[in-house]
Amino acid sequence: MQLYSYWRSSSSYRVRIALELKGMAYELMPVHLVRDGGQQRQAAYAAINPQGYVPLLVDGDLRLSQSLAIIDYLESVQAEPTLIPVHQPERSRVLAFAQTVACDIQPLQNLSVLQHLTDALGHPDEMRMQWSAHWIRRGLAALEQMLDPAAGDYCMGEAPTLADVVLVPQMYNAERFGIALDEFPGLARVTRHCRSLPAFQRAHPDAQPDAE
Repeated sequence: MQLYSYWRSSSSYRVRIALELKGMAYELMPVHLVRDGGQQRQAAYAAINPQGYVPLLVDGDLRLSQSLAIIDYLESVQAEPTLIPVHQPERSRVLAFAQTVACDIQPLQNLSVLQHLTDALGHPDEMRMQWSAHWIRRGLAALEQMLDPAAGDYCMGEAPTLADVVLVPQMYNAERFGIALDEFPGLARVTRHCRSLPAFQRAHPDAQPDAE
């Protein structure tokens, strides 16, 4: 199993966390999104992932993009520990939380979006920071309200779920764009606990072989 990943990509970070929580062996295949004009745009990578994004999971003949789809596949390959609850309403709550990050918040900080703001539309770099911080704050404010009121160390329940898997990379992005985690005390509490766990530490961007 191979994971094409960029060290600072929050989507790749999610998949690394899931793989580490499940203890699944994988080979990391770094794809630098900036160097050489973006290695994701080169013919060799485009041949296996026409969308030109990371992450990409290769397992035998399977080539699978999109982080939530990859994690769903990992759930089918190795059920334990379960990251997506089987029973309702917990399952839908976890998926709604995860999709709020993956569909609403993170895409607006995607490198290709930010590059378009500056390269094509001529906005200054500080505008990129303001743009990202605005949408991150708006999204995190919603997530703060979506936390399970009865939960302690995790977003929902008593063990890591997909909600935690997507939250921690998004909080890493928040810090990159100058947002203090304590603006969202519930999310900050969960993030600090998850960051203390070995699986989350092994998946952290700074722990990757292509980290800069």
